[in-house]
Amino acid sequence: MSRSMEPTTSRVRVLFLCTGNSARSQMAEAYLRKYAGDFYDVYSAGLEPKGINPLTVLVLEEVGISMDGYTSKPLSQFLGGPHFGYMITLCGDAEERCPVFPGMGTRLHWPFDDPAAIAGTLEERLAGFRQVRGQIDTKILAWLREQDLL
Repeated sequence: MSRSMEPTTSRVRVLFLCTGNSARSQMAEAYLRKYAGDFYDVYSAGLEPKGINPLTVLVLEEVGISMDGYTSKPLSQFLGGPHFGYMITLCGDAEERCPVFPGMGTRLHWPFDDPAAIAGTLEERLAGFRQVRGQIDTKILAWLREQDLL
């Protein structure tokens, strides 16, 4: 899978943004690639990237999505680059702190709880990651239906 920033076609570019780029934005990127990778060039970034949370990898693998080739990236990597048709924030912090920058198209905000902030046993934390994974999956599918792509 090519992870280059260069557009491969005239597909619309989508950037998912959250604070750490460790869970929510990674899940959203993975799901949009899975469902509509032929229509969108999909990326994710964080205001303060922390690396991909191992539980993100685990819960996506549970539903058959491999995170091979995915990395946690700073928003600065995309500033001044090619135009994004959509920039979608997934947490309140990113929504408040994300700068407006040239090349940003429609800005959307889809707030989800941070599964990485869940304390407790491994099973409790996994349950939280699975819950957010399901919410993101549902939101991506609904958005694609709105775009008449499903």
